[in-house]
Amino acid sequence: MAKLVEKHDPYSETDWDEFERLVISINNQQLSTASAAAVRERFYDVLDHDVTPETVLAADEDELHDAGLSRRKIDYIQNAARAFQEHDLTREGLADYTDEEVVERLTEIKGIGEWTARMFLLFPLGREDVFPIGDLAVRRAIENLYGAESREEMHRIAENWRPYRSYATRLLWAEYES
Repeated sequence: MAKLVEKHDPYSETDWDEFERLVISINNQQLSTASAAAVRERFYDVLDHDVTPETVLAADEDELHDAGLSRRKIDYIQNAARAFQEHDLTREGLADYTDEEVVERLTEIKGIGEWTARMFLLFPLGREDVFPIGDLAVRRAIENLYGAESREEMHRIAENWRPYRSYATRLLWAEYES
């Protein structure tokens, strides 16, 4: 891990707001990094780079589909937009919730699963001790760096990173993508 600290800046990602980051996580579900980036750019173009719950709900669904979003992902993003309109899902609004309470609250929204909720904890909420073992890139990076083969073994390795597993996760991603 020390080599990764010297090699990568794990906080070089764009500083999206909470809603944008949730939409990006939904977009990224089950897509390669390159495909997700291409769809995201076209999606942003449809919304004139103004990604808010209001612009998502007002957008023409055919244009969103033409941008590369599946009909199902359009529904999921619209569900997220309505949830943001109805509840305060910002960093401030969720500050008093534990990580598990945030995950529970987000996974009540159709289209948001455990992986997406953990990405939300990690990125826009900036929680310090998130370890998304469900993420393929995280698992592959641990396999490559530590030779770990099972999730149980990966969890044991990650225990050494507490209470800053989020930082370690970002380093693992940076290494995997390099």
